[in-house]
Amino acid sequence: MEELVRGAEEVIVAEDLESRLASGKPLRVKAGFDPTAPDLHLGHTVLLNKLRQFQQAGHEIIFLIGDFTGMIGDPTGRNTMRKPMTRDQVQENAETYRKQVFKILDPDTTRIEFNSSWMDRQSATDVVRLASKYTVARMLERNDFQQRYESGQGIAIHELLYPLVQGYDSVVLEADLELGGTDQKFNLLVGRELQKEHGQAPQVVMTMPILEGVTQGPEKMSKSLDNYIGITEAPNEIFGKLMSIDDEKMWRYFELLSFRPMQDIGSLKEAVRQGKNPRDVKFELALEITERFHDRKAAEAAKADFIQRFQKSAIPEEIPEKHIDCGGDAIPIRNLLKETGLVTSTSDAMRMIRQGAVRIDGTKVEDTDLSLPRGTSGIFQVGKRKFLKISLI
Repeated sequence: MEELVRGAEEVIVAEDLESRLASGKPLRVKAGFDPTAPDLHLGHTVLLNKLRQFQQAGHEIIFLIGDFTGMIGDPTGRNTMRKPMTRDQVQENAETYRKQVFKILDPDTTRIEFNSSWMDRQSATDVVRLASKYTVARMLERNDFQQRYESGQGIAIHELLYPLVQGYDSVVLEADLELGGTDQKFNLLVGRELQKEHGQAPQVVMTMPILEGVTQGPEKMSKSLDNYIGITEAPNEIFGKLMSIDDEKMWRYFELLSFRPMQDIGSLKEAVRQGKNPRDVKFELALEITERFHDRKAAEAAKADFIQRFQKSAIPEEIPEKHIDCGGDAIPIRNLLKETGLVTSTSDAMRMIRQGAVRIDGTKVEDTDLSLPRGTSGIFQVGKRKFLKISLI
């Protein structure tokens, strides 16, 4: 019980989980993921890691791909209506999810389901009957819906269906326990209510914390915020990004991402308190996570590369190269950095220049209005990890 609830924010109801575990019968444990982006990042793996723990304890794991709910669009945490995705977009992303989850879960004992397999068979009558199970007043108890309603922001009718469909998934799958992020609590509780309506024992709900991104600040890991670590990224990228997190956040990552026993993590904390360099402990975290998605040899090579590049300030031996048409006699550096993908926007480029994070052939760029003439070539560096050989033509 102690290991299975490790890192959990809340368990509803803990006594039910204890009694079900004590029965000795394997639990049916469900977690749903809407394929709204083509790749999973470490934030998603917080739930996957928890599924893995239950799987190793002998329970039945259901990885639910919300290809139907993905077309509705999860309104959780949104202050505006999310644009629905097409079926083709959802199916393409879903296929990559199917491949990526087995970097953590055992493919032989993982049950993968798509909620379109039952929702596509629902008639209009079935949907109306499902909608009758919840009132508008109860839906508006959700913080995001309530805030949007009070501020005059629109709430589309199909958004109100999202929690109901997610809850109905638990009915179809007869889930004993559902995992979700803390932002999913309302939807998970809807599942309990719908199970009661259908004569089933209500599922236990376990919410997991939202993993913060690699940059400083409390923002959750997100592709849109460019503070994520994708599980399909190259070993050097995964290792380098993990080494960039601050020392305090490192312990949060250990608790939610590491497979080490909490006793071992406690020993590492004590070693730091006794004077051990936090960087050396962070090496342990970066090695473990990089090896998980690649292998030990790749993780060790990433560590050696990190030490060479960042502790010895060396430029990597292999750097990708691009030839850029500057479209005239010169191009502003902020536009060039955006066009080559070294930054996400021109404003991001100016911010990085002001922070002293942009270099050309090792020389720091200080002028945000710098224009580079046709014929310029050199090694451009943004931050600690991004290098690119650029030639302007």
